[in-house]
Amino acid sequence: MKLFGSKTQQSSEHFPVERDDAEWRRSLTPEQYRVLREHGTERAGTSPLNQEKRAGTFVCAGCGQPLYPSDTKYESGTGWPSFWEPLPGAVDTSIDKSLWATRTEVHCSRCGGHLGHVFEDGPRPTGLRYCMNGAAMKFEPKGE
Repeated sequence: MKLFGSKTQQSSEHFPVERDDAEWRRSLTPEQYRVLREHGTERAGTSPLNQEKRAGTFVCAGCGQPLYPSDTKYESGTGWPSFWEPLPGAVDTSIDKSLWATRTEVHCSRCGGHLGHVFEDGPRPTGLRYCMNGAAMKFEPKGE
């Protein structure tokens, strides 16, 4: 897979933002916790971020790290917010064998929160589809 600026996450890896479980539970909604900390997936088509069209930046709901500029977002038809490229150094990847297929998991490089998965069926110029859980992100409009 031609993932740009990514590395494989190790289970013992430490992140710049680390909290204990109780702190994560206090700072996140139950759905954000389930997705970011338990590697959950939200139901397709349920995130308001899927319809977000304004200029701005999608950031990690766990730590606030900027992840994707709005100009890399596109309509993939999957029901999840999709992007063709993250900001440099914003995400890392690991191999996910939790279901019947091997997939590439995407996580925040700052807090390790699970964001979604990346696939090689996206648009140019990268050919990648970063299929993200809206619950794992917040949107910060440009200039606000």
